[in-house]
Amino acid sequence: MELDRYADRLRGQLAAVADTGSEDQRALAERMSTALEPALRLALLELLTEAAGEISRDLAPGSVDVRLRGRDPELVVARPMEAAPAAPASTPAEPEPVVGDDEPATFRTTLRLPDRLKTRVEQAASAQGVSVNTWLVRAVAAALGTDQRRPAPRTGDRFTGWVR
Repeated sequence: MELDRYADRLRGQLAAVADTGSEDQRALAERMSTALEPALRLALLELLTEAAGEISRDLAPGSVDVRLRGRDPELVVARPMEAAPAAPASTPAEPEPVVGDDEPATFRTTLRLPDRLKTRVEQAASAQGVSVNTWLVRAVAAALGTDQRRPAPRTGDRFTGWVR
């Protein structure tokens, strides 16, 4: 998106106003238009950034970003990924291991997510090539800062091992 045409339009309007005045006023208008161009570019960039933010909030999980290419901004639209087609019901899905063989049994829970968040979770899981359940278990473990392995149980005061 070229901002030059907007700066040129402002410069032209200032020149048109200055043409009705003296030579000093025309020179002043020329200096002002040169000095105003960077401020105009910054104001337009801030406007585009704010507009992209508002559009992104309504477009979620997609987004609109403003990027600079040289001196000109560029709008980049990231559309949400299409949901992967569901597997046919006749093919049973293999359960994915979410805990190690030596760990205790797991429990079931129900988690209700808003549609926007559910879509983002599905996309993140798909991007990592894992099931939603596996992705959620990993996310919870990471958020809690816990290792999925538990320390070996201690019994008595007996120690085994090698000492140097």
